[in-house]
Amino acid sequence: MDYTIYGYSLGIALTLMLFFAAYFLAAKAPEKPIFANYVRSRRIMGVALLALSANYSVHLFCGFRFFHPDMAILMNLSTYFLAYWLFSSALTTLLDRFYLTRQRFSRHILYWLLFTTLSCVLLSLPTGTVRHAGLIIMALWLLSYGIFLSRKLILTYRQAVRLFDNTHSEHIAAYIRWMSIFTWWAVIYGVGCGLLTFLPDQYVFLWILSSIPFYIYLYWSYMNYLLFYEQVESILEQERPENFEATYQAEKMQHETPAYHAVIGKKLAGWMSQHGYASSGLTIEELADTLGTNRTYLSAYINSTYHTSFREWIAGLRIEYAKQMLVQHPELTVAAVSEASGFLSLSYFTTIFAEKEGCPPSKWRKTHTDKG
Repeated sequence: MDYTIYGYSLGIALTLMLFFAAYFLAAKAPEKPIFANYVRSRRIMGVALLALSANYSVHLFCGFRFFHPDMAILMNLSTYFLAYWLFSSALTTLLDRFYLTRQRFSRHILYWLLFTTLSCVLLSLPTGTVRHAGLIIMALWLLSYGIFLSRKLILTYRQAVRLFDNTHSEHIAAYIRWMSIFTWWAVIYGVGCGLLTFLPDQYVFLWILSSIPFYIYLYWSYMNYLLFYEQVESILEQERPENFEATYQAEKMQHETPAYHAVIGKKLAGWMSQHGYASSGLTIEELADTLGTNRTYLSAYINSTYHTSFREWIAGLRIEYAKQMLVQHPELTVAAVSEASGFLSLSYFTTIFAEKEGCPPSKWRKTHTDKG
């Protein structure tokens, strides 16, 4: 077999991974205490990339895949198991700085050592049915472990999204959406790597090449997230942990109709008549203070009355207000209307408007102006 493509693929992927690992481990971040968790997450990711780089290096320079296939399988299974844990820890830590404890870290390292040891025992057995069945079991264990970690990350992500949407009028969740995309991509890629490990030699380069866009997206996402991290982490620090419980209680109460709903409804009507929702950066805490109530009751009222989150409810009010301005003030630009309606981003205003009305605001204005 010609190993040229295989060697070139490993060389390209290894070079990129070492560069990304160096960035994650050594790149500077703003010297503020709030960025400590971001730096920790990035360093964990750097260690994960170093572990994978070591795997690639051994494959490239020692040729284990072709000359010691059993050793290659063992090394791949062990490396992927460790990488799954490091990847999930790095990303989950970005949303939950209390996630990575010494106890949890030690427990998963023990899992990895146990997995590696059992893999060694299986590969030391003679070739046959028992060994073949054992490898399938180890592959399923690896897959199950990856799904378990991914599920934890997705649940943490969804909890954060729910918190943002129920407490802030701006689309804060858009800043962390890359984690959800990357997690699903990682699941697909991780499963693919596990399967491709057992493919015929001539197709091995496929899983190597597939890692290149995967890690480029990871690198780009971390760099881009640095611009928004302080805002996201500030909210998480402010809301955690007691307000997570408040959000949970609000969701439980949304199916009830207690007496205080009438009072909140009356106060909200007055606030809406004064276009209070047009104030940008509005939070449910600020609105609760304005109405003289608490955020738990207010959140429960909004969820049960309007069957939507705080962010979506405020966005709907702002869109209706913007529609009035588009018709009544043709001299204003769409950007000016967006700002006057409380939207911090023109692109977000345009996106939300198009979702609700089926066309962008400029086209909607032309249509309704012509009708008028």
